[in-house]
Amino acid sequence: MIKNLSLLVFLSLIFSSVHSQEASSDSVKIMGEVVLKAYEQNKQLRQIATAVNYISHHDLERSNDMSILPAMNNTPGVRMEERSPGSYRMNIRGSTVRSPFGVRNVKVYWNGIPFTDPGGNTYLNQLSYYNFNSIEVIKGPAGSLYGAGTGGAILINSIPPFRKKEIDLRYLYGSFGTNNIDAQWNGGNDNIRNVINFSHQISNGYRDHTAMRRDVFTWQFQVKASPKDQVNINFLYGDLYYQTPGALTKAEYDANPRQARPKAGIFPSADDAKAAMYQKTGLLGISNNYQFGNRMENTTILYGAISRITNPTFRNYERRREPHYGARTIFHWDPKTQNDFLRIVFGAETQQGYFNTKDFGIVHGLPDTIQTDDNVRNSIISLFAQADLRLKNDWNITAGVGSTESYIRITRLSDPSLSPQERTYRNELAPRLAVSKKLFSNFWLYGSISKGFSPPTTAEVLPSTAVISTNLNAEHGVNYEAGFKSSWLRQRLYIEVNAFYYELKNAITQRRDLSGGDYFINAGSTRQKGLESQASYQFFKDPNATINYAKLWISYTLYNFRYRNFKQITNDYSGNRIPSVAPNTVAAGADVSMKKGFYADLTYFYSDPIPLNDANTAFAIPYNLLGARIGWKKTFTSKNTLDIFGGVENAFNVTYSLGNDVNAAAGRYYNVAPGINYYIGASIKIL
Repeated sequence: MIKNLSLLVFLSLIFSSVHSQEASSDSVKIMGEVVLKAYEQNKQLRQIATAVNYISHHDLERSNDMSILPAMNNTPGVRMEERSPGSYRMNIRGSTVRSPFGVRNVKVYWNGIPFTDPGGNTYLNQLSYYNFNSIEVIKGPAGSLYGAGTGGAILINSIPPFRKKEIDLRYLYGSFGTNNIDAQWNGGNDNIRNVINFSHQISNGYRDHTAMRRDVFTWQFQVKASPKDQVNINFLYGDLYYQTPGALTKAEYDANPRQARPKAGIFPSADDAKAAMYQKTGLLGISNNYQFGNRMENTTILYGAISRITNPTFRNYERRREPHYGARTIFHWDPKTQNDFLRIVFGAETQQGYFNTKDFGIVHGLPDTIQTDDNVRNSIISLFAQADLRLKNDWNITAGVGSTESYIRITRLSDPSLSPQERTYRNELAPRLAVSKKLFSNFWLYGSISKGFSPPTTAEVLPSTAVISTNLNAEHGVNYEAGFKSSWLRQRLYIEVNAFYYELKNAITQRRDLSGGDYFINAGSTRQKGLESQASYQFFKDPNATINYAKLWISYTLYNFRYRNFKQITNDYSGNRIPSVAPNTVAAGADVSMKKGFYADLTYFYSDPIPLNDANTAFAIPYNLLGARIGWKKTFTSKNTLDIFGGVENAFNVTYSLGNDVNAAAGRYYNVAPGINYYIGASIKIL
């Protein structure tokens, strides 16, 4: 940690020395002034009384144009993992302890459409890097407005700023045979707008058996039928394939971390099993925003989606078909009051799924005799309401509550003698109360209390071991939080700090058997204490100066997550650290641009050792990562823009495991991340 702090001080001294004179602040968006949609408040970041990470388009562009992972991990309290190219996990305050793969216990919305299916799973890897324009990460229980979940919510906006008739072409080539191509057309007028995007990405992967291919087509259409009525259509089709190399033991990892999982006993190697994921998803969403006079508006969204998954693994061959549909409606009401100090939000969300999962035996990567055939019906309905009250002397109070009911029914078609297994998780209330006070100019102090409720996902009730677990209970937790947000030095310096204390009961944790199959148990109670902070300082230069923009930023996370009461048979894990959570993480960087179009972005990341099992007998090593991107951007005739760039990731060539398989049998925890790698690319915008 001393070396990390020394590096940050050194960077600060460098950029303090180049600061000389100011220019207008409208050339760069100040961090605290960014307006967010979190909790439907449409307030500036510093005014929202909760912990929200905002990831801008520029934040996404600091590293390679292949994944949002670096940008997500640069923010406090978030850890995104990649077990192999295309296989992501998302950790918000420790929520991946129950996610062997994918994104669970986090509610995700894409352009306002529920992107998390009614079974609780989110295929975030179905989106390409170019489907993200900005991201808001809400940390802590968000069930008062976003349905069930204890891990938080993610709001994704993929629609770029409106420019009439723009074509954007982008290409990137990187190490390990990586190619990334994207083409986007943005056209229309003040009343009608179309955005069409197609991206194609391929890679051979860093490890053996980690090739991937992803093709994504999206279409966004907006039409203003009248000044009060707007209709939006969002369509997405994604076709993803990636090989799964499997986790390694410590001995295998030390001998050759780039190898795929070898044959072990009766279980084949990754190559012999042809372990891979074939995933196709189609989604169509239609939304309508209508204003009823000057004081009420409504946004209603209807969507339908289907995912088809084929997954040969070490232990079986799985096929899943997952059609589902849903709706979400939100009303915003500003009742007429003396000082217009009250705003009310209320609405509902519902989702219905009709899934089918078939498991076969596997022989050399091909399906053998059918083992199980299950129809899964899952549904969820949420009602929510929220009131924002603005009082005198800059006091603000937000009170909200959500009520969620979920249902799952599993019918095993391959065993008619087994009666359908079902369970309903009824009407769990998720209240939230937040209070903020502006103590003085640009300094906001806030506190909040929220309750979370998270029923098991379909993948947890019916895991890869095919054992139906309707006896698995929902998680419940209460989160206490306090912090401040402030802007200083003419709003160039932004600082945010929050501390939280979270008690979780019936925590769902994941286990893996010798075959690699996963299953889940309720792990008693946990006690999660944390401190999250971030700061940024923007230097403004005269547009005619050599250096016209420079920025320093840093985020720091301190976690003490432990089992409070967790006994399993004869093992007592009470007091142990919760797996997959690093006690300390630091991310920092610097951005510079010059008058002649040259720019540079430097990023640094540090992680403490991470416990890999409940017994805390195995840990992933600490690691330091350094990345840099340099480029040249030029606008010609005020219309066309050319951007040429190149960069390096993991410049220290550190060997570390990024996507750890926690609580894996036989100690198969480790999935090595890429070593030092390079990329070059270019983009051109034609108006």
